Amino acid sequence: MEFQWTAPQRAIASFPASLGRHLLWLAALAWPGMPLQAADAPPTVIATASPAGVYHATGRTLCRLLDAPCIAQPSGGSAANLAAVRAGEVTVALAQSDLQYQAVTGTGSFAEAGPDDTLRSVMSLHGEPFTLVVRRDSGIDGFADLKGHAVNVGNPGSGQRGTMMTLLEAWSWTLDDFRPADELPADQQSLELCHGNIDAMVYTVGHPNPSVEQAVRLCNARLVDVTGPAVESLVAETPYLARATIPAGLYGDDQPAVTTFGVRATLVASADADPQAVHDIVAAVFNDLEAFKATHPAYADLTPERMIHDGLSAPLHEGAKRYYRERGWLPAEPPSPNASEPATSTDPTQAPAADTATSG
Repeated sequence: MEFQWTAPQRAIASFPASLGRHLLWLAALAWPGMPLQAADAPPTVIATASPAGVYHATGRTLCRLLDAPCIAQPSGGSAANLAAVRAGEVTVALAQSDLQYQAVTGTGSFAEAGPDDTLRSVMSLHGEPFTLVVRRDSGIDGFADLKGHAVNVGNPGSGQRGTMMTLLEAWSWTLDDFRPADELPADQQSLELCHGNIDAMVYTVGHPNPSVEQAVRLCNARLVDVTGPAVESLVAETPYLARATIPAGLYGDDQPAVTTFGVRATLVASADADPQAVHDIVAAVFNDLEAFKATHPAYADLTPERMIHDGLSAPLHEGAKRYYRERGWLPAEPPSPNASEPATSTDPTQAPAADTATSG
């Protein structure tokens, strides 16, 4: 019996363990087929992002696939999720590949916190193009035209905000170059654009996306290219970024293909996360990958080869490595130096080298 509960939109990154247990006991009473021991076990908590984005849809899909209590929990986004993983507040979390890299290296948004030596990769997921949506009457035809306009750069802690700050640095701009720089969460920005309170919004997200679709449908907004020498240099110098294209026609017959750059969505966990719990999540996806891919168009380009390499800066989690070895996608665990003794686990800090992130 599957039990899934999705936290309210305003839920914060942490989840009280006592509340989770009470909910599960209620579930056990409501669904007699649910094993009572499941009510004693902590639920799998997957930190997602705004309910309007693909991250939350992904978390809900993972919960549906798991044969265990599971919570797809909205959050402030990638940076908030990585902080929650580090603090041990969630089982696994979704995060952009650029923010994962910064958490591992202690750079960018994580310079003050320092490197997270306990962060582990679980798998890579869909491509997330950096998306610029503008009002048709704004006079904005590309990123270079944003200066002096009202632009939503995303709420602090969100992936879109982190990518935007990286791009601003490449352009030698700051938030003061916008008039003003708004900090709205993703699920509010399209309506603010249509009301004329902002001229442009940015979103690092898989497509098609409901928030972008809403802006196009309600106020005839349009998607524009994010290109130029600064973008080319940024992509060339950054291992977790790649050129990306948003296909034509996703948001209406007259929407042309859009040229931009992007990251990958990734699933991460702490090295302290239960290896069996992580193994179960990985198995739930790969045991029927085609069924998983069918749940959202953003997953169309997923393959096992890409999902165990692309955009993964942190070493693979032991639970994930065990599954990938079982499937023959990673080399078998090397034997112990002393052949008379049982083989011991490999160093959890070692993992296959991460490929350059490729956005679809």
